[in-house]
Amino acid sequence: MKTQLRPRPLDGATARETVAYFNGPVQNGDFTLADDVGKATGMRIAAAANALLDVGPVPHLWNTVTLAGDLARRGVADRAGAELAAVVDKYDGGLPGAGVLTDTDPDVVRLTLELVEHGLTAGTLAIEPLAVPTCVSCGHLAGTAGTCRACGSTTLRSCTRPLLTARRPGRALGRDDFHATACRPPAHLIGVAAHVPDPLILSRTRAHGVGLEDVGLPGLVLDPRAGVHVTVLAAARKIGAGTAVMTATAVPIAHVAAYGAPFRAAPGLRLRYGLHGFIPYDHHEPHRRHGEVGRGEQLRELLWGWFLPLYSLHARSGVRGDQLPALVRFLRRALLARPDRPDAAAVERVRAALRAGDTRWLTDAALLPHVLPETVPDDGATRPTLPVTTRPRSRR
Repeated sequence: MKTQLRPRPLDGATARETVAYFNGPVQNGDFTLADDVGKATGMRIAAAANALLDVGPVPHLWNTVTLAGDLARRGVADRAGAELAAVVDKYDGGLPGAGVLTDTDPDVVRLTLELVEHGLTAGTLAIEPLAVPTCVSCGHLAGTAGTCRACGSTTLRSCTRPLLTARRPGRALGRDDFHATACRPPAHLIGVAAHVPDPLILSRTRAHGVGLEDVGLPGLVLDPRAGVHVTVLAAARKIGAGTAVMTATAVPIAHVAAYGAPFRAAPGLRLRYGLHGFIPYDHHEPHRRHGEVGRGEQLRELLWGWFLPLYSLHARSGVRGDQLPALVRFLRRALLARPDRPDAAAVERVRAALRAGDTRWLTDAALLPHVLPETVPDDGATRPTLPVTTRPRSRR
């Protein structure tokens, strides 16, 4: 029997006014946050932005529905437990105070089914029979690669089966989908999202995921590229936020945006992308020679754990290593100018800018000193553990 789910009501006025930042769900791969510090950038952005907005800590978000996970944990009885254990292992210093949320959490499952049923009723989603390449050996929907990525078989055949689909909208991604003002829209990302298959298949074969049996698709789960959006919305609904800013670099957004188009809104909720650039964690020395005022360690913490993550929202094409000396000098001057009592009007201007997606305050010497924190607001879980030797930058 199909389960009938209704959206949980929100305090409409409060929700519409509240903006909260969340990390784009990080794929649960073979790494730790201490080893691959770049993967925690979105978590640091969210911690810093939400502290400024007085939103409070939010959970760290993780993407556990992956084919790589299926292969690595084939035959594991408690798959959800194994995925959560793998997430916990990412944190050398223990889980963050607000915890973690994965893309198969019960709250995410409930919201997924609400949105799918709403989409089916509204006609933005459909269940329709489509012929798709299918592995004869294991039944995996193999796509167009010619080889099954689940078992390696090259014996594929076209099978017609009911699938969850979305017709490509006239605009799969637009300027309003980005939480940004006073900057050009990312035309290359908007163009990528406009050239996806039509119809877009939103159901996949995975051993782990949000099952779609309640909408008549047994054995299929929601495509994880759509699921990461629902995870962000579910996290926002938990704290009563109306606008959820999902931080991510250009490559992940290009990969998931079209699949998330039917899942960027829910009753009282809106998801927008917070596009940010890479941080050069492989250039970690230049700040040291600017620490002679006795605040070297404080400057180091603020630079890598607070300022550069936020600044990456401003430098959306990435922070270059040769920019670091100037940025360190700017931050050092702001730290020396920090008043004993921040000006309330300056703090409110920064908060208004964060709510609007305006990053110009980060380069404003009159505003920045008033919002510099005493400590990096990240529960200690993602405090930057800088590499001793040069490491390649994370590409996520």
